[in-house]
Amino acid sequence: MNRKQALARLTEQVRAGRAVIGAGAGTGLSAKCAEAGGVDLLIIYNSGRYRMAGRGSLAGLLPYGDANAIVLDMAGEVLPVVRDVPVLAGVCGTDPFRIMGNFLDQLKAVGFTGVQNFPTVGLYDGKFRENLEETGMGFGLEIDMIRQAHERDLLTAPYVFDPEQAAEMARVGADVLVPHVGLTTKGAIGASTALTLDEAATAVQAMHDAAKRVNPDIIVLCHGGPIAEPEDARYVLDRTSGIDGFFGASSMERLPTERAITEQARAFKSLTLG
Repeated sequence: MNRKQALARLTEQVRAGRAVIGAGAGTGLSAKCAEAGGVDLLIIYNSGRYRMAGRGSLAGLLPYGDANAIVLDMAGEVLPVVRDVPVLAGVCGTDPFRIMGNFLDQLKAVGFTGVQNFPTVGLYDGKFRENLEETGMGFGLEIDMIRQAHERDLLTAPYVFDPEQAAEMARVGADVLVPHVGLTTKGAIGASTALTLDEAATAVQAMHDAAKRVNPDIIVLCHGGPIAEPEDARYVLDRTSGIDGFFGASSMERLPTERAITEQARAFKSLTLG
């Protein structure tokens, strides 16, 4: 599916008053099940693999593997089993060992419809973040990656973390904006430090408003932090204006997998003999 087709579908969903739902997929099975459930977008990146291996999502931001090589490897697992949903690649835009334009061309040739900026330095803060920016590995490279992807007619769905980033991503051609309000809570390996749902709604609204001032047609999906379950997403959608849906990664595959396997194991373990 190309960018024009995918964007037309998403726009039609919004016009019909239906929430756009994106899902992270760390395995082929996750992707198949999410498609069967009716999601509108699938995104694969290195943290999906770590997450479904029982590790925290932030493993994707640490030196445990080549993020851009991992997403290419995951393509062989996910792309052949997805029938009718656009699949986006998580791209580490700060990777100093890639000629980014060539890598984006490669992703398009493999069959990805678009890209998202992950792993992202947006999840770093403090002195370490300042040092990344000072030494040429800052968020600006992720903005430039989205610009190059847009120029190649790839669908772009970047994460942003504040209104300034939201406006800049809209300026360089983001089709779908994903305000990120932190590591997802709940479950066996979820974060415990997070915004409240009301704080998350306020943050999402501010990023939405900044992007819409630049591009009124941009699609905006909330993500992360305390927005972990369908009722959390409903809470945020009810307290914001113009948010078009939700993107879930841990929410869409880790949390339901933890529950389903645990309950199935308990059901079998409850069997008695005789």
